[in-house]
Amino acid sequence: MIINRSFRLTLFSLFKINQLRKTHTFETVRVRFAPSPTGYLHLGGLRTALYNYLFAKSHNGAFILRIEDTDQTRKVEGALEALVSDLEWAGIVCNEGPGTGTYGPYVQSERLNIYQEHIKLLLENGSAYKCFCTERRLNILRRDAIRSQRIPKYDNRCRNLSHTEISEKMKAGTPYCIRFKLTSDCQSFEDLIYGGIAYDVSLNEGDPVLMKSDGFPTYHFANVVDDHMMKITHVLRGVEWQISTTKHLLIYRGFGWTPPLFGHLPLIVNSDGTKLSKRQSDVKVEDYRNKGILPLALVNYITLSGGGFDHVSGAGIRLRTMDELTQEFKIDKISSHPSRLNPDLLEECNRLDMKRYLKQPNLSGQLVDKLKQLVKKTYPDHQTDLSEENIASVLTWATSRVTRIEDLLTPKYGFLWILPSSSVDMDEALLRKLVDELVKIRSFDEDSLKGFLKAFAEDNGVKFPLLMKSLRAVLSGLKEGPGVAEMMELLGKDRSLERIKAVLR
Repeated sequence: MIINRSFRLTLFSLFKINQLRKTHTFETVRVRFAPSPTGYLHLGGLRTALYNYLFAKSHNGAFILRIEDTDQTRKVEGALEALVSDLEWAGIVCNEGPGTGTYGPYVQSERLNIYQEHIKLLLENGSAYKCFCTERRLNILRRDAIRSQRIPKYDNRCRNLSHTEISEKMKAGTPYCIRFKLTSDCQSFEDLIYGGIAYDVSLNEGDPVLMKSDGFPTYHFANVVDDHMMKITHVLRGVEWQISTTKHLLIYRGFGWTPPLFGHLPLIVNSDGTKLSKRQSDVKVEDYRNKGILPLALVNYITLSGGGFDHVSGAGIRLRTMDELTQEFKIDKISSHPSRLNPDLLEECNRLDMKRYLKQPNLSGQLVDKLKQLVKKTYPDHQTDLSEENIASVLTWATSRVTRIEDLLTPKYGFLWILPSSSVDMDEALLRKLVDELVKIRSFDEDSLKGFLKAFAEDNGVKFPLLMKSLRAVLSGLKEGPGVAEMMELLGKDRSLERIKAVLR
């Protein structure tokens, strides 16, 4: 019976996967987030860090922060500090990382001696070799392959150099890198999210570089060495690294090490399915922070688009705390399909988080203080009522109307903080009568005020829309905005009367 190649790969994959399951027994789950300090933390990076953090916490494991800075040419000053700041802001705190932990250093550029020791092991056991090919030769190979419509890859020329040839080049001081010998067998693994994966990397790549001529390791080599030495049990990373995993498995085999389990997170895309771009706005975590998005709101926003949780259809959005997210996180619930972002969900999450802050005394003060500082900055030359009681009242009112506190500083809500400057064409006697009547009423809530104002207009022969237009101008100086009765309730009886009386002076 003839078995086609794809079926053979499937059988091979299942066999290897079952063997892999038998070899993995973990006392403690250990995961890592390993960014490069080449710029800001973006949503994809935050999602990777978050899911690793939740996975570790849900298994009482450890979350490690490792900085992969072997490409020194792309390193950006201050990027590491900004990255740590964004993670802490989001509520993601590492158990180990730069400055803390027993498996450090946790910055790759400080681990060069470790990589040098381990590259010797692969050279000694024949899994790696020195490559003396120049960049010029490699460029020629690439151009020839493209011209011939072949996959550009290294031809493994130096793999077969004799000891004599190697010695002569070493004596001559010829620069070299160190490459790993790929084998032409199909490596397979069970992706925790995508299921069985089988791939023969040698069909599309030549022997990869492990150690560059400048003494720095490549990502693939340092990644494997660090994960092993830091006792990483599970690797959760972006799906763009999935194709490299079989290469990493070969390197693990070259050392004789048991690899961790791998899970690859799908791409995050725009609501229309287009790929997120770092050049777009609102990709950086810093952008969300600067625009008034609260930490837990952004964290929930990511989980709503990326799976990993049970969502009850038609139940609406429920804002989960970090502890609740930890308890409910299920890696088998992560979808393998691209995660679509829905900006409307972010706004709703932020509104819910504002309400959460206001319900908790230890958090409400933070919102009150932030709004107070924003008002001072926006209206530096105006006397405003910045009492905690007034600001807290405004925030409570605002949670059903705005999605972030910065919205309260827009012209639409300027009446909350400063006296209107608009002149009002309204009968003075009518205004005085209105003041006298308002002084007498006891209930100053929106519904009571609506009934009162309608009755006042009818009793005094004034068209109700005209009265509302004039009062809106008196109270806020705006032509549009919240309802007049709503504004009066928010301003309160004293401030409402004060603004009407100001027109009479």
